Amino acid sequence: MVQIQKQAPDFTADAVMPDGSVKEIRLADYRGKYVILFFYPLDFTFVCPTEIIAFSDRIEEFRSRGAEVLGVSVDSVYSHLAWRNQPRTEGGIGQVNYPLIADLDKGISREYGVLLDKPAVALRGLFLIDRDGVVRSMMVNDLPLGRNVDEALRLLDALRHVEEYGEVCPANWEPGTKAMKADPEGLKEYAGAVYA
Repeated sequence: MVQIQKQAPDFTADAVMPDGSVKEIRLADYRGKYVILFFYPLDFTFVCPTEIIAFSDRIEEFRSRGAEVLGVSVDSVYSHLAWRNQPRTEGGIGQVNYPLIADLDKGISREYGVLLDKPAVALRGLFLIDRDGVVRSMMVNDLPLGRNVDEALRLLDALRHVEEYGEVCPANWEPGTKAMKADPEGLKEYAGAVYA
């Protein structure tokens, strides 16, 4: 089962790539990059296309930060391909700028702790994995609750800040705002600047 501060469970699976080809990929193929791994319930549903499109339309913001996005559902690659061929204006997803992984046997969803029993679909899990393959953040939403791409980017920025500066990121931290050293003096300095 997936845990924060532990290696992300590796997997090998078929995926529909951005160019529309089908390729076998492994999570380990992405070592050296940050990974946003997100699960969604099913193709041809309702909240799901809005999330897939939102991440796809902003893929360059992730890549400029050294991150890749991977989407996973319990559908087949054939279902992914058919959904890509349906226009966005008709509930389809069109071209997607990152791989959509087929978890037909539900093993990946089960390993990441997001698989529901009934219906046997994945909850909306989002996992931030660092360049060494370690899970640094995980959020799981119920089926009707769509995610926020800005929050995924903010968490990625916070992790990069922690790694680069050795500071921790307080509530509502965003790039350009004050962080703090993780000690009593750091908290005192932060509190004096923010709450004064």
